[in-house]
Amino acid sequence: MPPTLKTWTLGCKVNQYETEFVREALAGIGYRDAPPGEPADLCLVNTCTVTAEGDAKSRQAIRRLARENPAARIVVMGCYATRAPDEIGALPGVAEVITDKRELPDWLGRFGVADVPDGISRFEGRSRAYVKVQDGCMLRCSYCIIPKVRPQLASRPVPQILDEVRRLRDHGYREIVLTGIHLGHYGVDWNWRKPKADWIRLSHLVRQIAAIEGEFRLRLSSIEATEVTRELIQVMAEHPEKICPHVHVCLQSGSDVVLRRMRRRWSARMFVDRCELIRRALDQPAFTTDVVVGFPGETDEDFAATCRVVREVGFSKIHVFPFSPRRGTLAADMPDAVPSAVRSERIRQLSAIEAETRESYFRSLIGRNLRVLLEARSGAQAEHMLGTSCRYAPVEVRGELPRSAAPGQLLRAVAHEVIPGPRIWAIPVTSP
Repeated sequence: MPPTLKTWTLGCKVNQYETEFVREALAGIGYRDAPPGEPADLCLVNTCTVTAEGDAKSRQAIRRLARENPAARIVVMGCYATRAPDEIGALPGVAEVITDKRELPDWLGRFGVADVPDGISRFEGRSRAYVKVQDGCMLRCSYCIIPKVRPQLASRPVPQILDEVRRLRDHGYREIVLTGIHLGHYGVDWNWRKPKADWIRLSHLVRQIAAIEGEFRLRLSSIEATEVTRELIQVMAEHPEKICPHVHVCLQSGSDVVLRRMRRRWSARMFVDRCELIRRALDQPAFTTDVVVGFPGETDEDFAATCRVVREVGFSKIHVFPFSPRRGTLAADMPDAVPSAVRSERIRQLSAIEAETRESYFRSLIGRNLRVLLEARSGAQAEHMLGTSCRYAPVEVRGELPRSAAPGQLLRAVAHEVIPGPRIWAIPVTSP
């Protein structure tokens, strides 16, 4: 019998990509996914250390795998493994800890993979495929541990990325999501000491991906607002059918006082101005973001400033995080902690504002022709399908679907109504 594998991934899209990279490489030497309920020979855990909760969930996953797969070899990688390898190595069943993701090709070679791939060709269990284009972060935001565990900038070569996108396209993936630890710094590691005219940046990569033929669309994952450059905006505007008009720009706070304590690199006004530049250039773009609530010293006035920025930009989705002190960061030792009850109330208020701005944006799309990535059949109505529009709105497609309609396919549909959820009820169209 071929050896069996179980994987467990915590954290970001980059982690999910790296797990798939290892999984596909091991499949090349005969490993197969262990069926549910069957113990595995090898367990791979990809850990997260962004918060203490991420550490705890990583430990829980390792202990659970050790209980359910008592004879398995457990290999642990990821940011928690980098930050605390001895702590990880002491957990039950752990046979090996990979402390640096850059060592994955060497580790796979030692494990028996003679031909280590330079990317992936599938993304198991997903309708969209993530493509990691960059690693490392050189910023020093006061709340973030990631620059300490992924400090080295490393951009993947353009030809390698283009080949990977083509493979994924050929295997039926109709949405490609570019991701990285600091996506906007793609190419920066190549540009030091070069004249600006010779720089390679994210806009150059996106332009070349958009030129690839075939039926697929490209989406950018999280990026800093100032790194949505005029050049990148121009590329997005030139390829509206290929590049999703959706930008996930990281706000964190709308208060300049808090942003300075966070050691962010721009003001709230600069953030809003960049969003306005994007809005003027693209056709009804969607804006999504992250906000940290209850950062040390955050006053009612600071929180009110965040609420004003959220309303002014009109985000269609906000990931709201209560501040969680991360040991090893400057913010962990900052005074003036915000009480838990206050954080909870601010989260409630911000979530209510998000519901307003999301519904307002969704309603602005009524009557628009949307490109929807079909992802599942509706549980309530088998003839209805659920998916995600190019503008990142969840969509329920109702009506006479083409025979070819299936999860993973792109479909054009006209936005008809906003329904509870909220999501958009759309009607399929057959014209181009």
